[in-house]
Amino acid sequence: MKTTVEYIKTTPDPYKSYNLAQGYKVDNMLYISGQTAYGDDGKLIGINDFDLQAAQTFKNLKRVLVAGGSSIENVIKVTIFLKDMSNFNKIIDLRHEHFTSPYPADSIVEISSLYSADALIEIEAIAVTNNAIKKI
Repeated sequence: MKTTVEYIKTTPDPYKSYNLAQGYKVDNMLYISGQTAYGDDGKLIGINDFDLQAAQTFKNLKRVLVAGGSSIENVIKVTIFLKDMSNFNKIIDLRHEHFTSPYPADSIVEISSLYSADALIEIEAIAVTNNAIKKI
């Protein structure tokens, strides 16, 4: 059996100028690049506003998942990069808002900077496709 690899493309694609993919679908698995709070115009929104950036980041994550034939419900692993770990409790609330039990495996890391000095959060994800069989 051959492995099927498909490029995941979104419109708009704010990553095009950075020469990287939004993600890849490999058989029934999706590997999603780190999503941030870019708007449809490719510009960062919510400067100095973690809540606004987090909401947009999840919106962008969901867009890429759907483009790859999946959904937020099918995320099995996330890595969340925070510029300030004082937002950790907000992440717990966001996990409850966007995910359901059993929650995805998760790593949360504080870093000194993201692709932009004004970016406060980035989320990368691994998910299964909508037609994958999940046993929980």
